[in-house]
Parts: sequence; C-alpha cells; structure tokens
Amino acid sequence: MTEHRAGDERLREEHRAVVITGAARGLGLASAARLYREGWRVVAAVRTPDRALPLLRAATGASDDDDRLTCVALDLTDTASISAAAKVIEERVGAPYALVHNAGISAAGMVEETDIELWQRMFATHVTGPVELTKALLPSMRAAGQGRIVLVGSSAGVRGQPGTAPYSASKGAMERWGESLAAEIAPFGLGVTILITGTYDTDIITDAGTTDDRDFGGPYARLHQTMNSRGRFAIKFARSPEQFTDGLVKALADSAAFRRHAVGPDASMLLVSSRLLPAAGMHHMSRLVLGIPRQGAMRDGAWPLTTVQRAMVLAVRVTPKPVMKLLTDRAARKAAAPTTTEQESGSNV
Repeated sequence: MTEHRAGDERLREEHRAVVITGAARGLGLASAARLYREGWRVVAAVRTPDRALPLLRAATGASDDDDRLTCVALDLTDTASISAAAKVIEERVGAPYALVHNAGISAAGMVEETDIELWQRMFATHVTGPVELTKALLPSMRAAGQGRIVLVGSSAGVRGQPGTAPYSASKGAMERWGESLAAEIAPFGLGVTILITGTYDTDIITDAGTTDDRDFGGPYARLHQTMNSRGRFAIKFARSPEQFTDGLVKALADSAAFRRHAVGPDASMLLVSSRLLPAAGMHHMSRLVLGIPRQGAMRDGAWPLTTVQRAMVLAVRVTPKPVMKLLTDRAARKAAAPTTTEQESGSNV
C-alpha cells in the first residue's frame, strides 16, 4: 500500500505543469528544455508562439503531438493578453504547479537620459505584468494547495547599478513584491523563490537585445566610455544559459515558504558583499568596479583620467628621458611610414 501511494506521488510529480514566461530564448528556452527532459509538462508563455514552438521542439526533442510541451501567447505589457493567456493555461493544464517569471528586457542609459516610456515598459515586463498573471493563476493554485512561484531576479536588483537604473529598479521591485507575496500565500501551501542571477550569455546582454539610450556626446560620455569597456570585458566571462537551469531545478524543489538563491559565482559574491558591507561601502565598490570618478570630480566640465590613462601618465613620469625619447621617435617613425597597402596602391597609380 505504501509503495502504491509512493508510485502515485511520483506519477503526479512527473506530470507537474510549469509555466515559463519568456521561454523563446536565453534562460527561458534553456529552462524549458531542461524541465521537459526531467518529466515536467511545460507551458511556454511567449509573445509569438508560431516562431517559438519550432525552437522549443528542436531544443527538447518533443514531437508535434506531444502535449507535454505547449505554447501560449503572452504579452506582459497588455492586460487583455495576460487574461487570455491565464485562461488558456488553465484549460490546458489546470492549476500549474509552478509559475516561473523569467521574461525580461534590458536597457542602458543614465537616469537623465532614459525615456519615461522605457521605465514604464520595464516595470510592465518585470513587475506589473507578472503580478497580473500571478493574480489570474493564484485561485486555482490555492485550491490545489501546493505550488511554487519563481521570480528570476538579477544582481542588478540587489543594488541599484549606474547606467541601468530602469532595469535595476524594476528587478529590485520584483524582489520586494516576491517577499510580500510569499508571506501572503504561505498559509495556503504555496511558496516563493527568488533567483538572483549573475551574467549569462543571452540576448539580454548584447547590443541587439538592449535598448540603448546612452548619449556618448553628452555630459555622461566619460562614464559611458569607461563603463562600456569594462562591461564588454565582463561579458567575456558570461556563463551558458544551460548552467542557470541547475538553480531553477533547485528552486522548484524548495519546500519552504520563501527562499532566495544566488545563481552564478558573481551573484553569490555580490550577495555576500551586500551582507557584509554597509550601504556606503557597496556604493563605493560599485563605483570602483565600474570606473566612476569620485564625487565632485566632474564639476565644471572636468574630464578625470581613467585608471589606464593615469597608469600611462605614471609610466611617462618614471621612465628615463632618453628611453622616453627613443620610444617617442620610434612611434613617430612608425606612424609616418606608409603601410604596405598604401605603397602598393601608390605603385599601381
């Protein structure tokens, strides 16, 4: 009898349904593939199901008639779309066991530069849209008496990051919403997990996947130049989306009312630092990492040197004059000498 009940429980777990928003690419696509392979019934909530479904089938190996993988149209900035998506989800799988809020967009630009419509779209995607979808699905999940809501947050939501304020603010708001929600739904047998993600190799960190409101000719040009070069260097260490899925699997196995996990070494280091350092210390750590000059350094149009430029100035000061003259002469001769291509072009005239 005990073995029979255990078998029934395993069967129920194998057919648990998970809804993943933003499952057409990046972390969402990798997550859908991983959970499908582990026996979950996956509902991919995406903007364009016709384009996403072939990608998901290719990633999972699911056949055209496999009902363990379905797509539903969802636009988190459209209330009517959210309501329609919730109805389709419940028609197809009933009460989902898990709802993974993964959909996200990114943007670059200082607060003074970013358009207010970008802020509104960012909050609709990361906060108000997910809240609406959760509200629509909660009645059935409460009735089921079990389930998990997973919020895919970001390191940028732990501390407000310069140059990405709309993204940082909305991800921070997502965390506070999740904390509030966890206490409200815990008595009904539900739980919330917030995943603090590090840097992963997805479209959201690329130029093509980012709304760029930066003005490289404006008052923040000095900051943009340094932050841009350091950001591109950091991207070289981005982890694959597949590595994120271990964290999601762990989150779906959580049984406590509330959990908060870091996913990735950079996210883990940030969480530890935020616990150990005071707010002022975290501010200065962010400033130094991103190469932002100290307070007041850019008053009256001043253009502080970067770390590399200061190092070059120091090198000039400590290098003996004869050596410096030799290097300067050599550089001048090299700059004046025509290239091989120029010489060949000249000889063909």
